[in-house]
Amino acid sequence: MNEILKQLEACIESGKINVASAYPPEMKGMPGADELCKIALDYGISPIVILNEALIPGMSKIGEKFSEGIAFVPEMLMSAKAMSSAMVHLKPYYNSGIIKRKGVFVICTVTGDLHDIGKNLVAMMVEGSGWEVIDLGVDVKSEKLLKAIEEHPDCVIGLSALLTTTMANMEKMVQDVKAKYPEMVIMVGGAPLSMEFCSRIGASHYSPDPQGVVQYLNKLIV
Repeated sequence: MNEILKQLEACIESGKINVASAYPPEMKGMPGADELCKIALDYGISPIVILNEALIPGMSKIGEKFSEGIAFVPEMLMSAKAMSSAMVHLKPYYNSGIIKRKGVFVICTVTGDLHDIGKNLVAMMVEGSGWEVIDLGVDVKSEKLLKAIEEHPDCVIGLSALLTTTMANMEKMVQDVKAKYPEMVIMVGGAPLSMEFCSRIGASHYSPDPQGVVQYLNKLIV
């Protein structure tokens, strides 16, 4: 059983989706995350064990490689697809309550900004680490964000901006949220941002990469 979990973890880290997937080349013809997750469940391995000992470690490893500049966006996307193929088999256990989500993470790209690659990577990594992700999309106004917070009052917020011209919009959104929910945890990220900017606008945390977001979120529940 441990061997199955190790193989599944390797598939997540390497981005091996299923047996039909030709990526990565060195794993061509081998079962992928899709098949191995089903096999693990058929063997009687607990879905919680599969999540905690195979899926999350696999995503953590590719996230660390991305942070270190060893892996890049295409590799991250393939790992996320592999993770998603495995999660299909685990979704019923979330719905039944056997697997508990760590919390709710609401993420969006701020008003006036249509870039979504960074946001999508963060969303995939956070979901892969066991959180429920509510992705509001791009060019999101404060009203839509506030409505999502009203629906998920215990959530954590993630705001993304790639353009320097939309940093002011991010500041306004933080102010709008804090005016109604002073204790709300708001994370910010994007190429032009910094921890100094984060502190200046009153946000809770800045992370330059998805793995940093996951690490900060997990500290919130310890």
